[in-house]
Amino acid sequence: MFASTHLLAAVASLLIVVVTPLMFFSKKKWDPKGQHCYVTGGSSGLGLSLAISLVRLGADVSIVARDAKRLENALSELESARQSPNQILRSYSYSLYESGPSTAALEAACEPHNRRCPDAVFLCAGTSTPRFYIEGDEQTFKKGMDDAYWVQAWSALAAVKLMVRDKVKGKIVFISSYLGYMSMVGFSSYAPGKHALRGLAETLRSELLLYSISVHIQFPGTIQTPGYIEENKTKPKIVLKLEEAGGPGVTADQAAASLLCGVRRGDFHVTGDLLGNIFRSSTRGATPHNNVFFDGLYSLAGWIGLAFWRHGVDSEIIKHRREHEKYLVEKGFLDVKNASISG
Repeated sequence: MFASTHLLAAVASLLIVVVTPLMFFSKKKWDPKGQHCYVTGGSSGLGLSLAISLVRLGADVSIVARDAKRLENALSELESARQSPNQILRSYSYSLYESGPSTAALEAACEPHNRRCPDAVFLCAGTSTPRFYIEGDEQTFKKGMDDAYWVQAWSALAAVKLMVRDKVKGKIVFISSYLGYMSMVGFSSYAPGKHALRGLAETLRSELLLYSISVHIQFPGTIQTPGYIEENKTKPKIVLKLEEAGGPGVTADQAAASLLCGVRRGDFHVTGDLLGNIFRSSTRGATPHNNVFFDGLYSLAGWIGLAFWRHGVDSEIIKHRREHEKYLVEKGFLDVKNASISG
């Protein structure tokens, strides 16, 4: 696993010499200054870091989350980043797992802006609860889709309707994951929703051309957030081992900076590191290129390196079989008499 990850990095690092000097040449960037930016999941993690960055860039920012106390603390952080007394900074406590409350939250955020809808909607709400597929049930997988897909999809629907009503040529920004490009052991309740978000974003990127509304979707790897720390408490050991081999990930501030950079540049698929770019280019389908030349190089790196990466992952999973069987016995899923470890 370590060797295959390092091989991918070695192959991809060859791109840096070519890519870096040319990254400074780009088209005019989107400027959030004076724009109303609506951020779900804005009380912590990526959402909060993004909201603070937007405030520092001069945007009016509305954050939404369920926990009123955390929202209060988050709003204080936004106020500390305020650039102008004219900026409108607000927080709203709503659960976004259903259409009705998602619409109500967005409409509430419109009120201080003469009921005009936001210029940009950043959909950062969501959570992951990794577990083995055989441990799931009907509720597990319904909740998984709520946490990974519907918590963003309902807000997107409400936002698009308001943007079309108000003739706002705005932005809809989804947050997927590496696991929207691929998947592996432990993420059966999470990855399907992240793949579904990609499907929704691909559809809307096309359909919303009718209204001059732009769509973006980020595919980050591991982000070190309070939510990630919480999910690690119950994450299967094999998943922890595979993630550790991939490195520590990035901070919420780094992920927010990468997201903003991609959105401001106009990227549809936003990826912030070499491995993300390799996954993006290797699974691009009909998705627009971020850069035809660079994406060709990333695709070549993936063609060479991803087979080795996948082999390393599969090898680690196969080596985990005996320990996994012990786990199933401990959980009462297998009778010790029927387990190969019984002898």
